[in-house]
Parts: sequence; C-alpha cells; structure tokens
Amino acid sequence: MQEDILINWSPQETRVAIVENGAVQELHVERTLERGLVGNVYLGKVARVLPGMQSAFIDIGLDKAAFLHVADVWNRLPDGAPPNFARTVTPQVPIEKQVFEGQSLTVQVIKDPIGSKGARLSTQISIAGRLLVFLPQDDHIGVSQKIPSSQRDELRTRLQTLVGAQGGGFILRTNGEDASDADLADDIAYLWKAWGRIKSASTRLPPMSLLHQDLNLLQRVLRDLVSDATQTIRVDSREQFEVLKAFGQEFMPAATEKLQHYKGERPIFDLYAIDEEIAKALGRRVELKSGGYLIVDQTEALTTVDVNTGGFVGARNFDDTIFKTNLEAAQAIARQLRLRNLGGIIIADFIDMSREDHRDAVLGEFKKQLQRDRVKTMAGGFSHLGLVEMTRKRTRESLAHMLCEPCAVCAGKGSIKTARSVTYDIFREILREARQFNPREFRIVASPKVIELFLDEESQHLAGLSEFIGKPVSLQSESAMGQEQYDIVLL
Repeated sequence: MQEDILINWSPQETRVAIVENGAVQELHVERTLERGLVGNVYLGKVARVLPGMQSAFIDIGLDKAAFLHVADVWNRLPDGAPPNFARTVTPQVPIEKQVFEGQSLTVQVIKDPIGSKGARLSTQISIAGRLLVFLPQDDHIGVSQKIPSSQRDELRTRLQTLVGAQGGGFILRTNGEDASDADLADDIAYLWKAWGRIKSASTRLPPMSLLHQDLNLLQRVLRDLVSDATQTIRVDSREQFEVLKAFGQEFMPAATEKLQHYKGERPIFDLYAIDEEIAKALGRRVELKSGGYLIVDQTEALTTVDVNTGGFVGARNFDDTIFKTNLEAAQAIARQLRLRNLGGIIIADFIDMSREDHRDAVLGEFKKQLQRDRVKTMAGGFSHLGLVEMTRKRTRESLAHMLCEPCAVCAGKGSIKTARSVTYDIFREILREARQFNPREFRIVASPKVIELFLDEESQHLAGLSEFIGKPVSLQSESAMGQEQYDIVLL
C-alpha cells in the first residue's frame, strides 16, 4: 500500500488529503476560526452537579457548558494496583462527593462539541508527544496494542528505565517502536516541560482559561498521520513548508525526509480530483463502478447506508449480481466512513443474500477494509434482518457537519411541502384570521409558484373562499420567498 499526503494551505483553512494507490481515503479540514478542541487543557469552573446523571457541567469559556461524567473523573490508584483496578475492583465514588459547584478543575477536552452537545471532558490529563503519550497524574508504563506482543515487555522495561525517578505515566505510541533511547528521552523531557507550563498557568490564570492547546493540523500530519507506507508529504505553501520542516527537524526527523514543497502550476488537490471527491462525499448517493449505488443518510443518532443494485445486471444469475454488488459495496462503505469521517452507530443494509458463503465473504471483506481505518471500529455480523451493525469512534465533526449547514428552505428536513399543500395551509389560515379580525381585505404574499397555483388551478376555490368570508382576497408574488413561506396581510 503506497500512501501520499497532500496539504493545501491558505490563511483561513488547511486541508489534508490522504491518497492510497491513487484514491482519496481520508480528508482532514481545519479552519483557523474553527479549530477543534480535542486535547486542549482548560482551567474549568464547575457550573452544576447532577447526581441523578452522575455528571457535572463545567464552564470552560465556550458558548455551551462542557460535560464531565463520573467515569472520566480521575482517581489515583492504590500503590501496586494494576491499570484496570479502579474500574474492575473499586466502586465508583459518586460525583457529588468528588466535585462541587464553583470548584476550579483542570480538565481536558476528549470530544469536540457536536451538534447540540457540549464538549466532553476528562480530569485525567494526557499530553501527546511524537513517540509517547504522557499521563502526568499516573505512574503506569504502557505500550501501544498495535506493537507486537513479543516486543512489548522489552519496550516497557526500556521506557521504565528512561523515566526513572521523575515518575509519571507514559504510553509508547506505535511510531515509537523503533525509537532510540535518545529520541525517547528527548520526548520525555519535552512532555515534562509541557506539563510544567500547564501547572504554572493553572496557578496564575483565572478559571475558564486555556492552559494548553494541541498541535494544529499541519503539525499533527507529521505526528499522527505519517506511517511507513507514506511515500511523500507535499505542501503547496513555501512558508508553511519551511515552518513544518523546522518543526519536523526538531521533533520528527524521519517524517521530515518525506516532506516536499509542491511547485506545480495546477492546484495540488487537482492532482487526484480531490475537490470532486469532496463534493461527492457531501451527497447522499455514491455510485459504484458496477452500476450499483449506496445511499448514505446521517442523523443525530446514527448513520444508515443502503446498498442497491441499480443498473448492474452483468453477472450470470441474480445471486451473483447481488454478491458482486455487496462485495463492491463493502469496500466502498469502509472508504466512505473514512472519507466523510462518520462516527457513532452505523447500520449497513446490504442486499439480502440467500447463500451463507456469500454473506461470510462480504462480511470478511468489510472487516478487512475496516482494519485499514486509523480510527477504532467495531463491526458485528449479519442480523436476522440482514443488517450489519457497527460503531466507529467519533471525536470530531463529520465532513458534512463541518462544511455544510441545514438548508434555509427545508430547515434540514431534506424536503419541502408542495405548492398545493401550501395553498391549502393558506386557505385554512385565512379562515382562522377571518373569525378573529374584520379587515377590509386579505392579501396573500407568497412565492411565485404558489401564487401561480392560486391564479390557475385553485382560482375557483379562492373565489369561493372570498365569497364565504365576505372579503376580497388579493395576491402578491414575492420571488425572495421560499415555497413554504407566506404572509397574510390584513388591509
């Protein structure tokens, strides 16, 4: 698997595309005025404690109060206890006995505000470095689960020796597997300095202050997105190339070797038609090469993906047609989840398959494709209704929520009333108004399509209404109005 990272930078927005074998697999967007909050550390103030929900609302200076659940309140483990001791042995201390209204707390954002929900917080601080994650309130030494188990004990021992008496908890990241002791020691020193700055700021600054901010998207490319499969990292800004190069030489020299300044005449995203892919990723319908298609619907609670054969009739029989469509859909769904950054509960409605070997093959291909996702996913088998239920960890807004907003015409419903339905609403409204008021005349102000219907097919009903209420009814077309919008003016 060959991977290229393309970075399109402008003062107001940074866009990053991860391209595997010529196909766009992931998109990351960060806007200067809308930077994500995950990883930020704040000095919060407890606004409300809710014992019934075992949670508290914390004011960290945002528009919406952030949410702290009792499970995310850090408790120091007993000496010598294993890492999971607190959750498996020790009963959870009620939140009302741990925090109180008006209290100042050092908290970290673990989930961005999404929709109507505020940010989610934890009081266990973790600071990500190039090779390590630092847990300053803990003393556990851990190793990424993605590193082979045969190497973990040796790496854990090395790390324990390097940490020494200064203590603190550390987790070795996947990209630290082959790091030298000198590199690890440098990362440990950097993370301790960062924690020192946080502690110092927490004593100097007032509540609701930002104490620590995570790296921007450009820097996180080098820290989080570069892998052994990455061939090149191309940046279309000379200024940002130099900034990123300096940052990389200090913290990630291996990744810096892959860094290139893109000087081509064509916009960098045109190399792989990435803007077209973004446009497709914002639509409901995803075309499959075979002629089938997916319908992707994102709601507040979950995302559904419906698979359809469409115009695909190329297989020898109907079972093979369904099987090949589902097999292609399994690959496409996994890609769309990454491309659109869909999270939470996801339901995939594959076309019903009568053969068990076909179902096993489709499910196997789907799970195989999900393994390429850097975000944690969990998928079950086919339910008795033929659905595959899965979850994908959600830590930031989806691509659609980041780039789009609810339609001003349909208010996010995805459909609007027909012009005829609106005319009948207007009839009822006039009857209601006529019972309460006695104007000289009623004037209907509505969209051109609704007014046209009044003048044509509904003209007889309009005349009958005017006769029934004993008042004239005039019409006024307003092109700026949406089809569902109207005003009834009393003259």
